[in-house]
Amino acid sequence: MKKKILICFGTRPEAIKICSLVHELKKDSTFTVEVCVTAQHREMLDQVLAFFEVIPDYDLDIMKANQSLNELSSRIFIKMDTVLDTSKPDLVLVHGDTTTSSICAWAAFNRGVKVGHVEAGLRTFDKTSPFPEELNRQVTGRIVDYHFAPTKISKNNLLSECVLEENITVTGNTVIDSLHWTSEKLKNNFENEVIFNLKAKIDFTKKVILVTGHRRENFGDGFLNICKALKEIAKDNTVEIIYPVHLNPNVQKPVLKLLSKCSNIHLIKPLDYPAFVWMMMQSYILITDSGGVQEEAPSLGKPVLVMRNTTERPEAVSAGTVRLVGANYDSIVKNAVELLGNKEIYQNMAKSHNPYGDGKANQRILKFIKQKL
Repeated sequence: MKKKILICFGTRPEAIKICSLVHELKKDSTFTVEVCVTAQHREMLDQVLAFFEVIPDYDLDIMKANQSLNELSSRIFIKMDTVLDTSKPDLVLVHGDTTTSSICAWAAFNRGVKVGHVEAGLRTFDKTSPFPEELNRQVTGRIVDYHFAPTKISKNNLLSECVLEENITVTGNTVIDSLHWTSEKLKNNFENEVIFNLKAKIDFTKKVILVTGHRRENFGDGFLNICKALKEIAKDNTVEIIYPVHLNPNVQKPVLKLLSKCSNIHLIKPLDYPAFVWMMMQSYILITDSGGVQEEAPSLGKPVLVMRNTTERPEAVSAGTVRLVGANYDSIVKNAVELLGNKEIYQNMAKSHNPYGDGKANQRILKFIKQKL
């Protein structure tokens, strides 16, 4: 009898990193694979599902405007009971650091189901940074049975928390698998309306800076500092700044207020995944508070300035592919100006080795699961 794997995720970043794994597992006749989405992000999640051609078997549809983390968590707990009753999986897979991943793992544990954690072992060791992601990771790490660590540092973090080595495997990060899959599609002349419109709107003869920002810890003064820094950088008329603005009102309000009148800052709607990868490919540097971008951009040879004080991805800092600049006006401006003006420093970052893998993480995860199940 085939073993059943239930893959649970709910946000756009999770979907980007795990949809390629869904396809890898479904190719293997050993397993029956089902997909459950919480839709913690609704519209942005659906875009990724469509691009990767993944159709969920269960959709909890728990997205609700301005719901608290406690309300979100309680609704996932309740709805997961029905899913687990119906699916009866042998293994539940969760990904990363979201409320979806930690609560789905906990719900499976409560029902006696084995759980695997993709992208396990990342730590800042500061439970408030990033919030709530760091504690989500730590809690998930205590719950799950199998740990798919992207790097040796992640594995060592788990070992220091007394996780048995036999339950950990170093895989690389699945985001590189997804990036390779997407890049190939783009190189084969894939184009959607979003990419078409970007080509018409942006002057790509200039140095393009792609910006993303959404972290809770930057709400308030952090985003005010970020916006002021971007406004200063934009005084250089050889630069085009592209900022897909997150839908959260805590992000939209300061960004639209401070940056909407700058002619070379383009405030646009959040990009779908293929358009975002295409924009990364066209960019000179990236300024972000995202975790995934720290892993993706180095594979494309793009330096990254990270608007956080801590990162659970220290490998990128050590490799020289990213710099931590925080939500600090002076640091953001200084580092951006240096990369824009100093070719030697730029090339040192752009050519640094990406520590996050070779695009074969999905194959390694599949092999480990087959050994365990």
